[in-house]
Amino acid sequence: MESHPLFRYGVTGAGISYSTSYAIAPSMPNRLFGSLNFDIGNSPSSPFSNQFDCDTIITLSESQEQYSSTEKLSGASPSCNSSLESSSYFHRLSPPLFQDANSSENIKHALLRLETALMEPDDDEDIRIADTSVGESSRPQTSGQRTRAWSQEHHVIQPQTSSVSRNKQSSEGVEKHLKTIEEAKFQSVLPGNLKQLLIACAKALAENNINDFDKLIAMARCAVSISGEPIQRLGAYLIEGLVARKESSGNSIYHALRCGEPESRDLLSYMQILYEICPYLKFGYMAANGAIAEACKNEDRIHIIDFQIGQGTQWITLLQALAAKPDGAPHVRITGIDDPVSKHARGDGLEAVHRRLAEISEKFSIPVEFHGVPVFTPEVTREMLGVRPGEALAVNFPLQLHHTPDESVDVRNPRDGLLRMVKSLNPKVVTLVEQESNTNTTPFLTRFIETLDYYLAIFESIDVTLPRDRKERIGVEQHCLAKDIVNVIACEGKERVERHELFGKWKSRLTMAGFRQYPLSSYVNSVIRGLLRCYSEHYTLIEKDGVMLLGWKNRNLISASAWN
Repeated sequence: MESHPLFRYGVTGAGISYSTSYAIAPSMPNRLFGSLNFDIGNSPSSPFSNQFDCDTIITLSESQEQYSSTEKLSGASPSCNSSLESSSYFHRLSPPLFQDANSSENIKHALLRLETALMEPDDDEDIRIADTSVGESSRPQTSGQRTRAWSQEHHVIQPQTSSVSRNKQSSEGVEKHLKTIEEAKFQSVLPGNLKQLLIACAKALAENNINDFDKLIAMARCAVSISGEPIQRLGAYLIEGLVARKESSGNSIYHALRCGEPESRDLLSYMQILYEICPYLKFGYMAANGAIAEACKNEDRIHIIDFQIGQGTQWITLLQALAAKPDGAPHVRITGIDDPVSKHARGDGLEAVHRRLAEISEKFSIPVEFHGVPVFTPEVTREMLGVRPGEALAVNFPLQLHHTPDESVDVRNPRDGLLRMVKSLNPKVVTLVEQESNTNTTPFLTRFIETLDYYLAIFESIDVTLPRDRKERIGVEQHCLAKDIVNVIACEGKERVERHELFGKWKSRLTMAGFRQYPLSSYVNSVIRGLLRCYSEHYTLIEKDGVMLLGWKNRNLISASAWN
């Protein structure tokens, strides 16, 4: 009896085309990431009638021993009873920076000590003024040595206390000591004041006041730590971004800090760890998959174009659900757009995605064809996508479209041009997931404050599921978040690829390209709410004007919408 392969694979590149078909080996290792089972069959709006696992992840490698993420990251997986006990900093009204050191009593006390020192009988001894007048008890205590961010050594500049001999009783000497006292105020910075100090650093740089900038940065370095509180950890990376901006080295740092593999082969990639400990990626995947499933529920042939294929994780649950359709599984073709950053994160090329989807095809008995396009998104042409007649086309933009430059960078406006090209394909549905942040065309200082506010919420949310002393947390923040932070702050022009826009702007762009909003599934909304309860009560989900907004406390972080 003739056998037919379930899986097909092809790659299109710069003048290269490759395609193969083969039968799939029956064995397939798998790992479950804190599975959340939802019965979509009981939903009247659901296109399927089975239970499916919303968070099943199949490993890429058969060569290494498989472990559960909860075994490898004890304390990392979310608990339905988890709650955040640490304080929120990004909306707290902090007291004025260094207010205690400005009191007249402190100045009088310092002058009195200076006068006493000048009256000492020893002519040769240098008298040093102690900084006790500014209150040593307010100096923050750090646990152990601060870990230095990345491989750069932080040279911390400590304000040096001046000395005055009895032979130099001039007004110049008094002024010198008063200046020392003024500098000593900045040696002790509480976390609540660190945000203001970081903004002061950015303001000095924005005004090209390099002298003040260098002093403020030296003070800020004393108060940050990549193993400290959220504002201290974020501050360490913001400082590096500011210094890189001053030295015009942001682009090299951005490309060096790619989301790679942890040092231990027993661990998942840092991006997979982030996927596990925070709901941001899961939220985007579930919202997009729900819209695609609803739009294509009656189709026999489905073509998905994914403009950021990553590791292919998003499509596991969708393929599982499609395979269980009562009237039989459709034929699914997935075209995956790739870039060097994704390749680095996987530790392999598109062949890794090919293997994963082949395993899914075999496991769930659904015919899947994969076509890889290893080029940057702005370089994608209609011909590379291989759209065929008779297929229901779904296009997916997962936290990716903001990387394509717009009219502020390139007069050709590749961002809007890409949307018009996708519209010409006549897709049945287009899904868009983006950061809810405004960093595209805003002035530098405004952009810095927005970045601080946005990422502080994310750093706070990470504290809920991954302890501060875990090296995996440091790796996630360094490799998956710090590179974006540095790029937003330190780079300009074409080098700044992290150009986020608020949903209102995306809505305007899509509408101008000829799209209209496609309603999101209310059932998927309820499923996502259930997912968030297993992380923290501080996550919020708002649905308005056809868009779902995931947030942390009162800060929206991710938007998800669908279009046709």
